[in-house]
Amino acid sequence: MSENTPRPVVRFLDRQTPPHIVTLVAVTGLSALAMNIFLPSLPAMATWFGTDYRVMQLSVPLYLAFSAVLQVIIGPISDRYGRRRVLIGTTAIFLVATLGAMAAPTAFLFLVFRMAQAVVAAGMALSRAVIRDMVPPEHAASMIGYVTMGMAFVPMVGPLVGGKLEELFGWQASFACLFLIGLATLWLVLRDLGETRQGEKVRFAEQGAQYPELLRSPRFWGYSSAAACISGAFFAYLGGGPFIGSEIFHLAPATLGLYLSAPAVGYAAGNFLSGRYAARVGLDPMVLAGSAIVALAMATLALLGLAGLAGPNLFFGLMIFLGLGNGIALPSANAGILSVRPAIAGAASGLGGALMIGGGAAISAATGAALSPDAGGAALTALAAIMCASAIGGVLSILFVMSRNRRRA
Repeated sequence: MSENTPRPVVRFLDRQTPPHIVTLVAVTGLSALAMNIFLPSLPAMATWFGTDYRVMQLSVPLYLAFSAVLQVIIGPISDRYGRRRVLIGTTAIFLVATLGAMAAPTAFLFLVFRMAQAVVAAGMALSRAVIRDMVPPEHAASMIGYVTMGMAFVPMVGPLVGGKLEELFGWQASFACLFLIGLATLWLVLRDLGETRQGEKVRFAEQGAQYPELLRSPRFWGYSSAAACISGAFFAYLGGGPFIGSEIFHLAPATLGLYLSAPAVGYAAGNFLSGRYAARVGLDPMVLAGSAIVALAMATLALLGLAGLAGPNLFFGLMIFLGLGNGIALPSANAGILSVRPAIAGAASGLGGALMIGGGAAISAATGAALSPDAGGAALTALAAIMCASAIGGVLSILFVMSRNRRRA
């Protein structure tokens, strides 16, 4: 679409016009909500299924791993078959998987359905594609900003709502809530989202042929590693935070849900700072600053944990800096991924997103393996050390990119 093309008229619940921003926020927010609404219930779920917490914690890295695979393939699939058809199909699969997770008789079956729930990540990936389809570039940035704001709001309220539902009705209530919201989202997609993809269909082989060019680029690997490491610290928190809150600090589910929302406050502030200063400061310094903030905060937490001084207020308070660093670093790291080969930005977005989420899944899985009820307070220090090491990896990755950029200059 040309930059001079007028912005199209949008009428809510009219498939003949482009989808309303409410619909795009809904499909994106559902994906974010599915990731964290049930986290305060993980200890109760372990008891319910008669298994170890580390088994139930696998629901986080397995979900992330399947989301990473989806990031690579969902864009090409939607390019060939259309955004609307793919969003309807993935949302319907998500609804079936959510019912299966809620009714699962064993931990194994729950994890199977949990992996199937990851198809909802299509909403996060395709909402940006829909915006690129329907508006010219000068309007796309503002629309993506609104969608991102909606997505940032969900992690603030998701654990709080999930914790309260678990306290009142049991852990299945969080999945019942997910099902109802998913049903409403499917209705919105059916009523409001017409097909937005334009142009000729592109064969999968033609799209896949773009990936080797990216994989040969050291700068692509540097930016992708930085994004994977800085977000990996957050994914480690998703896997370990509920354990620390329930097993070490013995917080009630509703209270734990409130505490678990702490990083979202910092993330919103970091996104604001990124939008205000990234163009002025530059991509690489922003990634470096965000990674360093997380590394310093987690190193401080590890030292306080060793000294036995880290209570719940201090532990979760420092997680605000985890969100702050992610909010500062990730937008610039993702922009860096797209800047390596501008002509194939779509392929770079999908592959970079897969590496970022896949790396986060690996770090989250390592976190679950490191946490044990027998570890006591040492579990807190171990979690902080893993998150610090991940953030340091982000610092080293962006320093490598900065070195490459100086050589090119």
